[in-house]
Amino acid sequence: MSSHFTPDAGLGAEDRKGIEDRRAEYARFATRLLASRADRCDRLAKLDDEVVTELAGSGLLGGTVPAKHGGLGLDPLEFGLLCAEVGAWCTATRSVLTVQDMVAAAVLRYGTADQREQWLPGMAAGTVVAGFALTETEAGSDAASMATTIAERADGWALDGHKRWITYGACADIFLVVGQVGGAPTAVLVERGTEGLMVEPVGDRSLGMRASMTAHLSFHDCRIPRRNLLGSVGAGLSFVAGTALDRGRYSVAWGSVGLAEGALRESTRFAGERTQFGAELIEHQLIRRMLTDMLVRARSSRQLCLAAGEARLRNHPDASLETMLAKYAASTAAFENASDAVQIHGSRGCESGTRVERFFRDAKIQQIIEGTDQMHQVQVCELAIRDSRRYAAEAS
Repeated sequence: MSSHFTPDAGLGAEDRKGIEDRRAEYARFATRLLASRADRCDRLAKLDDEVVTELAGSGLLGGTVPAKHGGLGLDPLEFGLLCAEVGAWCTATRSVLTVQDMVAAAVLRYGTADQREQWLPGMAAGTVVAGFALTETEAGSDAASMATTIAERADGWALDGHKRWITYGACADIFLVVGQVGGAPTAVLVERGTEGLMVEPVGDRSLGMRASMTAHLSFHDCRIPRRNLLGSVGAGLSFVAGTALDRGRYSVAWGSVGLAEGALRESTRFAGERTQFGAELIEHQLIRRMLTDMLVRARSSRQLCLAAGEARLRNHPDASLETMLAKYAASTAAFENASDAVQIHGSRGCESGTRVERFFRDAKIQQIIEGTDQMHQVQVCELAIRDSRRYAAEAS
């Protein structure tokens, strides 16, 4: 049994001040970049070119890529803070940070030296946008049941199958695709424009995160060179995809914190401006109770994300479980806060195109992507079991 993880053990007062300073820096950046653009991006189902350009120019589009490959080398806490502040305005923009990090992490850990040299600098510079292609019609949470096949040929590999709901699939330059090689899950890299690859943009047909330029992919005898194998045959799910999904859960958790805080921000502002029954809405006790609950959810989920970030910084054995706990709590907080935000806004919150209506749609997606809430409930229980056993052992 691994030792119990205790949050805050690794960070002192100076570290905490640094966190707050970095949070403020990211908040200013995200507000300037997204406050006036996010709603329009959602309506157009497309991320503004200016957003991508600024993210790339700042180095944040590939912020976690190590410095030796041209990136900023952001640590888990720094990256989490960035995702939260971006997510407070636009979850779709946060998702491009997520996918870039997921694919970059997989290439960094399992790629060859040539693959790292070929792809990581471009991802760090923002000139290469990545997509992670795992989900299929019949393979969501049960990823092992995927039907996409990867067959070995004399000149490399041939892919056949379909992938659905691929974030930034409509514009990605490189896809990390997981399929079956004779029943063994295997990961490969497929470049955009490869013969046999067809991309179908989803557009505004998605419930939420409409600006994330989601697409369905089809592979029909799609030929790629042998060097595009990422890792080894059979390591595509547990290792390559597992690494990417773990990173994705962490980013989504922090982004959900931001969404929960954004919903609170909009609700507090509106309640202070709206007058009902002769008083500002914010003076009504039931509204104050709702705002209090929203604050508690946002603050609590932020603390769980900080704990997960510290665990990841320290390479603690329970870091992945702490990340799942944070993602479950934060995605729940985001959805409940978004729901309350719509309620507080009343009929205005139900109007298509309003900010809290978008938050509500986006928040639901957070409870599904990178592992559903139900999957996390099953797995996070391990922490409860370990805590119970530890307490029993200490009391005996």
